[in-house]
Amino acid sequence: MKTGRIITADADIKVILTTSKIIAVLGVSPKADRDSYKVAAYLKDRGYTVIPVRPAQTEILGEKVYPSLDDVPGPVDIVDVFRSSDQILPHAHEALRLKPKTFWMQEGIENREAAALLTAAGIDVVMNRCIKRDHARLFG
Repeated sequence: MKTGRIITADADIKVILTTSKIIAVLGVSPKADRDSYKVAAYLKDRGYTVIPVRPAQTEILGEKVYPSLDDVPGPVDIVDVFRSSDQILPHAHEALRLKPKTFWMQEGIENREAAALLTAAGIDVVMNRCIKRDHARLFG
């Protein structure tokens, strides 16, 4: 089994964003003024299939919402996470079962224990970066 990596280089970010098509956005808000909603809308507008993941919601951005990563039918290329750093580990365990190529912790979110768990299972990890900002910067 391949070992995942902690991704920091723009060239690697660009490969991830080019080869990925399906993104589960964990913690996406139903409120249009929230960053998580804006990021999910941006990704959907750029042609990605966005799978919203948030308890107690049924639809966000016109897409069916799943209460947890365990409920997402898969496959998923990227799990994009909007949760605080101290809430990441349980989601990392859910991601192990879903087996995305990349587990992406949004800007301000970092969890080294989760990153070690995920990379050991062959899942690449991005921490403390905004997927929307990186996409806009790398692809104009």
